[in-house]
Amino acid sequence: MSLLSTPIKPFANTAYKEGKFVDITEADIAGKWAVFFFYPADFTFVCPTELEDLQDNYAELQELGVEVFGVSTDTHFSHKAWADSSPAIGKITYYLVGDQNHTLTNAFDNLRPGVGLADRGTFVVDPDGVIQLIEITPEGVGRNAAELVRKIKAAKYWREHPGQVCPAKWEEGAETLAPSIDLVGKI
Repeated sequence: MSLLSTPIKPFANTAYKEGKFVDITEADIAGKWAVFFFYPADFTFVCPTELEDLQDNYAELQELGVEVFGVSTDTHFSHKAWADSSPAIGKITYYLVGDQNHTLTNAFDNLRPGVGLADRGTFVVDPDGVIQLIEITPEGVGRNAAELVRKIKAAKYWREHPGQVCPAKWEEGAETLAPSIDLVGKI
């Protein structure tokens, strides 16, 4: 069953953020857009490239009112050690969430069976706590944060403009569609 259009489950985890350990729950995202960016493990290969790319787009996401949570099944202590040892991870200013008990990863149905690691999954949650976008890629395929930003802009537009939808490759400011019987077979 897809988690798309379903509310997130309650959670309580500890994250590493800008030199501190902080406790987070679903209450921290109430009324906000949020990205849960799951990755397999700290100290690996594709993961730091993705997390650094996400950091490079974090300011724009913040301007859009989006909070970012990088999540793996490592501990928050491991996240700190990785940030201390890796130049790419050391510059991250969003939350790096520890999920060693797999509760958050299981809540998003994103735990790789029999392995104990999160799949490379992205979940965008709207201000009502409902999952609006999901992307899962195989372990060897990194994600593109610029495309994530584009999709979030489209999701926000769609939410704020009832009756309008965003066509393929829609970019902010481009034309949208108003679905109606008049458009059937004309696109």
